[in-house]
Amino acid sequence: MSSTLSVCLLLAALYPVVHCNHFSYYPTCQDDQKDTNHTEEHALLNQACVKQGSSYADFTFRFYKQAVLEEADKNVFFSPMSIATAFAMLAMGAKSATLTQIFEGMGFNLTEIQEEEIHESFRHQLRMMNCPNNKIQMSMGNALFLAMGFQPLQKFLDDVKTFYEAEFFSTDFQNSTEAEEKINGYVNKKTHGKIPKLVGHLDPNTIMVLVNYMYFKAFWENPFDPFHTHKEDFLVDEKTSVKVNMMCRDTNYESHYDKQLSCWLVQIPYSGNAKAIFILPDKGKMKQVEAALSQETVCKWEKLLQKRSIDLYMPKFSISGFYDVKFLFEKMGITDVFSGHADLSGITATSNLRVSKAIHKAVLTVHENGTEAAAATAIVISKLFRPSFIIKYNMPFLVMIVEKRSLNILFMGKIVNPTIK
Repeated sequence: MSSTLSVCLLLAALYPVVHCNHFSYYPTCQDDQKDTNHTEEHALLNQACVKQGSSYADFTFRFYKQAVLEEADKNVFFSPMSIATAFAMLAMGAKSATLTQIFEGMGFNLTEIQEEEIHESFRHQLRMMNCPNNKIQMSMGNALFLAMGFQPLQKFLDDVKTFYEAEFFSTDFQNSTEAEEKINGYVNKKTHGKIPKLVGHLDPNTIMVLVNYMYFKAFWENPFDPFHTHKEDFLVDEKTSVKVNMMCRDTNYESHYDKQLSCWLVQIPYSGNAKAIFILPDKGKMKQVEAALSQETVCKWEKLLQKRSIDLYMPKFSISGFYDVKFLFEKMGITDVFSGHADLSGITATSNLRVSKAIHKAVLTVHENGTEAAAATAIVISKLFRPSFIIKYNMPFLVMIVEKRSLNILFMGKIVNPTIK
């Protein structure tokens, strides 16, 4: 079972300013109840990969590469969907250059797609994430915590409610302890206790906090047998190894070896409408693979995946990521919204509003558990063939969790040391 969560938090503080992808395919809850076969999935893939506005994936990889630059040789894990949703919600109140900078920074070209289309695409994704499903537990939501006495423009509140189904909470930021408890309590409840504390030291000048949360819990379609989990070395780097609990399973997986980039790809499906893609670079090839990460590369990989019998070794691990999104976005050229040049006049008629802080946290846990029915089916199939390949994830690797029908990357990370949470 893999449990993944993500929270993106934006703190917008009121200060006096002084002078010193889009998605081309909108699935429905009904679609989610249908099984997607390999041919249908590749048809959707081809549709998504040729669309001009589908550069949401490029935002994912730009953010990843910036995070890696700041935390070289460390675990990385985040939800591009959570971050993008939070800033798209904020963009409801942005105007002029601030609005353009936010969307272009996230990969949207406003000469090719209308602002309303972007918000509509996020609304569809939100509804897909919240579709009732007895196979995968997936939820996403948004909330605005508003300072007492602060009155945003009604249009902003209406639009955020319509497109992002946001909840609103009156909050006393003058009592920072009470405000922090209120926000952290909300996040803790929505993430099922996985992120008990996110905010701290809130400035009394804060007038609004925008929160996006995501929660994901799924069972492997073919679970690993805990009986076969054993201690094994994981090579963190040339000089360092750590002991990990290594899971193993022999069965048929969609996989591909990219000779040009020197890496193995293995796609592991969940029971339901999601899948995980694990990327294992050859020794010394991680930077080469990271440099090549792009929408085009992932689309190419998806088309080349073939089902083959594999002896797969995968470590159990639990990691987390905590990011100063403001710092990373400024490195990516998204600067106005955090400065005195911010135009957030769509939130309030005054011009003295800016984002003072943006925080993102994500947590991932991977282990053997799966549904009983899937385990039975998988074990029977795997016993029919002797594996012809051995793929062992015993050195740093990448992981992406993808929603099958929209093909959006929900979570992405790099596991350098599985023993560090």
